[in-house]
Amino acid sequence: MFGGCSNYREGATINEPRINERIRVPEVRLVGPGGEQVGIVRIEDALRLAQEADLDLVEVAPNSRPPVAKLMDYGKFKYEAAVKAREARRNQANTDLKEMRFRLKIDEHDYETKKGHIVRFLKQGDKVKVTIMFRGREQSRPEMGRRLLQRLAEDVAEFSIIENAPTQEGRNMSLVLGPLKKKAEARDEARKARDAARAAASGAAHAPEQTLAE
Repeated sequence: MFGGCSNYREGATINEPRINERIRVPEVRLVGPGGEQVGIVRIEDALRLAQEADLDLVEVAPNSRPPVAKLMDYGKFKYEAAVKAREARRNQANTDLKEMRFRLKIDEHDYETKKGHIVRFLKQGDKVKVTIMFRGREQSRPEMGRRLLQRLAEDVAEFSIIENAPTQEGRNMSLVLGPLKKKAEARDEARKARDAARAAASGAAHAPEQTLAE
Protein backbone atom coordinates (compact mmCIF):
# COMPACT_ATOMS: atom_id res chain seq x y z
CA MET A 1 0.00 0.00 0.00
CA PHE A 2 2.48 2.62 1.19
CA GLY A 3 5.04 3.47 -1.43
CA GLY A 4 3.08 1.44 -4.01
CA CYS A 5 1.13 4.45 -5.12
CA SER A 6 0.34 2.45 -8.25
CA ASN A 7 -3.10 4.01 -8.54
CA TYR A 8 -1.62 7.48 -8.51
CA ARG A 9 0.22 8.40 -11.68
CA GLU A 10 1.35 11.39 -13.65
CA GLY A 11 -1.58 12.85 -15.51
CA ALA A 12 -4.12 11.87 -12.83
CA THR A 13 -6.98 14.29 -12.37
CA ILE A 14 -6.09 17.45 -10.50
CA ASN A 15 -8.95 16.73 -8.08
CA GLU A 16 -7.06 13.83 -6.58
CA PRO A 17 -5.04 14.70 -3.49
CA ARG A 18 -1.31 14.23 -3.19
CA ILE A 19 -0.38 11.06 -1.34
CA ASN A 20 2.75 9.58 0.22
CA GLU A 21 6.04 10.75 -1.37
CA ARG A 22 4.19 13.24 -3.60
CA ILE A 23 3.56 15.41 -0.54
CA ARG A 24 6.57 17.72 -0.76
CA VAL A 25 6.35 19.95 2.32
CA PRO A 26 8.63 20.03 5.37
CA GLU A 27 5.85 19.25 7.87
CA VAL A 28 2.15 18.44 8.09
CA ARG A 29 -0.63 18.59 10.65
CA LEU A 30 -1.23 14.86 11.00
CA VAL A 31 -4.62 13.24 11.57
CA GLY A 32 -4.77 9.57 12.57
CA PRO A 33 -6.88 6.92 10.80
CA GLY A 34 -9.65 7.32 13.39
CA GLY A 35 -9.74 11.11 13.07
CA GLU A 36 -7.56 11.72 16.10
CA GLN A 37 -5.30 14.79 16.03
CA VAL A 38 -1.64 13.75 16.18
CA GLY A 39 -0.25 17.27 15.78
CA ILE A 40 2.37 18.92 13.58
CA VAL A 41 5.05 16.46 12.56
CA ARG A 42 7.89 16.38 10.04
CA ILE A 43 6.94 14.85 6.72
CA GLU A 44 9.58 12.14 7.22
CA ASP A 45 7.95 11.08 10.48
CA ALA A 46 4.47 11.14 8.98
CA LEU A 47 5.59 8.93 6.09
CA ARG A 48 7.25 6.54 8.53
CA LEU A 49 4.07 6.28 10.60
CA ALA A 50 2.05 5.57 7.46
CA GLN A 51 4.47 2.84 6.41
CA GLU A 52 4.44 1.22 9.85
CA ALA A 53 0.62 1.18 9.86
CA ASP A 54 0.45 -0.09 6.25
CA LEU A 55 -1.60 2.98 5.34
CA ASP A 56 -1.28 5.92 2.96
CA LEU A 57 -0.50 9.49 3.92
CA VAL A 58 -3.11 11.63 2.14
CA GLU A 59 -3.05 15.42 1.94
CA VAL A 60 -6.63 16.43 2.76
CA ALA A 61 -6.22 20.20 3.23
CA PRO A 62 -3.34 21.44 1.04
CA ASN A 63 -4.08 25.13 1.61
CA SER A 64 -3.75 24.97 5.40
CA ARG A 65 -0.55 26.11 7.07
CA PRO A 66 0.89 23.58 7.48
CA PRO A 67 -1.12 21.28 5.17
CA VAL A 68 -3.31 18.69 6.85
CA ALA A 69 -2.57 15.06 6.03
CA LYS A 70 -4.44 11.96 7.18
CA LEU A 71 -3.46 8.32 7.56
CA MET A 72 -5.90 6.16 5.61
CA ASP A 73 -6.35 3.31 3.17
CA TYR A 74 -6.55 5.49 0.07
CA GLY A 75 -7.73 2.72 -2.26
CA LYS A 76 -10.62 1.88 0.07
CA PHE A 77 -11.40 5.59 0.48
CA LYS A 78 -11.64 6.11 -3.30
CA TYR A 79 -13.84 3.05 -3.72
CA GLU A 80 -16.28 4.14 -0.99
CA ALA A 81 -16.39 7.67 -2.42
CA ALA A 82 -17.25 6.28 -5.87
CA VAL A 83 -20.03 4.12 -4.41
CA LYS A 84 -21.52 7.12 -2.59
CA ALA A 85 -21.36 9.23 -5.77
CA ARG A 86 -23.18 6.55 -7.77
CA GLU A 87 -25.82 6.24 -5.07
CA ALA A 88 -26.33 10.01 -5.03
CA ARG A 89 -26.75 10.10 -8.81
CA ARG A 90 -29.24 7.26 -8.64
CA ASN A 91 -31.28 8.98 -5.94
CA GLN A 92 -31.23 12.25 -7.84
CA ALA A 93 -32.58 10.80 -11.06
CA ASN A 94 -33.32 13.50 -13.58
CA THR A 95 -36.95 14.47 -13.99
CA ASP A 96 -38.11 14.35 -17.61
CA LEU A 97 -40.43 16.95 -19.08
CA LYS A 98 -43.26 15.30 -20.99
CA GLU A 99 -45.61 17.25 -23.21
CA MET A 100 -49.29 16.67 -23.87
CA ARG A 101 -51.20 18.72 -26.45
CA PHE A 102 -54.90 19.49 -26.43
CA ARG A 103 -57.23 21.14 -28.91
CA LEU A 104 -59.54 23.71 -27.38
CA LYS A 105 -62.64 21.78 -28.51
CA ILE A 106 -61.44 18.36 -27.36
CA ASP A 107 -64.14 15.73 -26.89
CA GLU A 108 -64.65 14.05 -23.54
CA HIS A 109 -63.18 10.68 -24.56
CA ASP A 110 -59.95 12.22 -25.83
CA TYR A 111 -59.77 14.41 -22.74
CA GLU A 112 -60.01 11.40 -20.41
CA THR A 113 -57.44 9.45 -22.46
CA LYS A 114 -54.91 12.28 -22.37
CA LYS A 115 -55.59 12.94 -18.70
CA GLY A 116 -54.78 9.28 -18.05
CA HIS A 117 -51.41 9.67 -19.80
CA ILE A 118 -50.66 12.79 -17.74
CA VAL A 119 -51.47 10.99 -14.48
CA ARG A 120 -49.14 8.15 -15.50
CA PHE A 121 -46.30 10.59 -16.23
CA LEU A 122 -46.82 12.33 -12.89
CA LYS A 123 -46.86 9.05 -10.99
CA GLN A 124 -43.53 8.20 -12.63
CA GLY A 125 -42.10 11.42 -11.20
CA ASP A 126 -42.02 13.40 -14.47
CA LYS A 127 -43.12 16.94 -15.13
CA VAL A 128 -45.79 17.52 -17.76
CA LYS A 129 -46.20 20.53 -20.03
CA VAL A 130 -49.82 20.75 -21.14
CA THR A 131 -50.35 22.84 -24.26
CA ILE A 132 -53.63 24.12 -25.70
CA MET A 133 -53.35 24.72 -29.45
CA PHE A 134 -55.71 27.43 -30.71
CA ARG A 135 -57.11 27.46 -34.24
CA GLY A 136 -58.12 30.54 -36.16
CA ARG A 137 -60.49 32.74 -34.17
CA GLU A 138 -59.98 30.62 -31.03
CA GLN A 139 -56.99 32.87 -30.25
CA SER A 140 -59.41 35.62 -29.34
CA ARG A 141 -60.91 33.43 -26.57
CA PRO A 142 -57.92 32.74 -24.29
CA GLU A 143 -60.22 32.45 -21.27
CA MET A 144 -61.59 29.19 -22.72
CA GLY A 145 -58.05 27.79 -22.82
CA ARG A 146 -57.44 28.85 -19.22
CA ARG A 147 -60.67 27.18 -18.10
CA LEU A 148 -59.66 23.93 -19.80
CA LEU A 149 -56.21 24.00 -18.21
CA GLN A 150 -57.70 24.85 -14.83
CA ARG A 151 -60.10 21.92 -15.11
CA LEU A 152 -57.22 19.59 -15.95
CA ALA A 153 -55.09 20.89 -13.05
CA GLU A 154 -57.98 20.25 -10.66
CA ASP A 155 -58.57 16.76 -12.08
CA VAL A 156 -54.94 15.72 -11.47
CA ALA A 157 -54.40 17.73 -8.26
CA GLU A 158 -53.99 14.47 -6.32
CA PHE A 159 -50.74 13.80 -8.22
CA SER A 160 -49.35 17.22 -9.09
CA ILE A 161 -48.65 20.85 -8.31
CA ILE A 162 -48.80 23.78 -10.70
CA GLU A 163 -45.21 24.82 -11.40
CA ASN A 164 -45.95 27.38 -14.14
CA ALA A 165 -49.35 29.05 -14.43
CA PRO A 166 -50.99 29.15 -17.87
CA THR A 167 -49.14 31.45 -20.29
CA GLN A 168 -49.96 32.18 -23.91
CA GLU A 169 -47.40 32.34 -26.70
CA GLY A 170 -48.86 32.92 -30.14
CA ARG A 171 -51.31 30.14 -30.96
CA ASN A 172 -50.44 28.09 -27.88
CA MET A 173 -51.20 28.32 -24.17
CA SER A 174 -49.19 26.15 -21.79
CA LEU A 175 -49.29 24.97 -18.19
CA VAL A 176 -46.50 23.02 -16.43
CA LEU A 177 -47.43 20.45 -13.81
CA GLY A 178 -44.85 19.05 -11.42
CA PRO A 179 -45.06 15.64 -9.70
CA LEU A 180 -45.70 15.42 -5.98
CA LYS A 181 -43.09 12.65 -5.66
CA LYS A 182 -39.50 12.63 -6.83
CA LYS A 183 -38.60 10.26 -9.62
CA ALA A 184 -36.46 8.07 -7.36
CA GLU A 185 -39.35 7.73 -4.90
CA ALA A 186 -41.76 6.89 -7.71
CA ARG A 187 -39.39 4.21 -9.02
CA ASP A 188 -38.99 2.69 -5.56
CA GLU A 189 -42.75 2.55 -5.06
CA ALA A 190 -43.27 1.00 -8.50
CA ARG A 191 -40.62 -1.62 -7.76
CA LYS A 192 -42.21 -2.46 -4.40
CA ALA A 193 -45.62 -2.77 -6.05
CA ARG A 194 -44.19 -5.16 -8.67
CA ASP A 195 -42.47 -7.23 -5.99
CA ALA A 196 -45.68 -7.42 -3.97
CA ALA A 197 -47.67 -8.48 -7.03
CA ARG A 198 -45.14 -11.20 -7.87
CA ALA A 199 -45.16 -12.43 -4.28
CA ALA A 200 -48.95 -12.57 -4.27
CA ALA A 201 -49.01 -14.44 -7.58
CA SER A 202 -46.39 -16.88 -6.34
CA GLY A 203 -48.34 -17.49 -3.12
CA ALA A 204 -51.53 -18.15 -5.06
CA ALA A 205 -49.76 -20.59 -7.36
CA HIS A 206 -48.42 -22.62 -4.43
CA ALA A 207 -51.58 -22.54 -2.31
CA PRO A 208 -53.00 -26.05 -1.65
CA GLU A 209 -56.17 -26.90 -3.50
CA GLN A 210 -59.24 -27.15 -1.36
CA THR A 211 -61.67 -29.99 -1.91
CA LEU A 212 -65.31 -29.90 -1.02
CA ALA A 213 -66.40 -32.31 1.66
CA GLU A 214 -68.80 -34.94 0.40
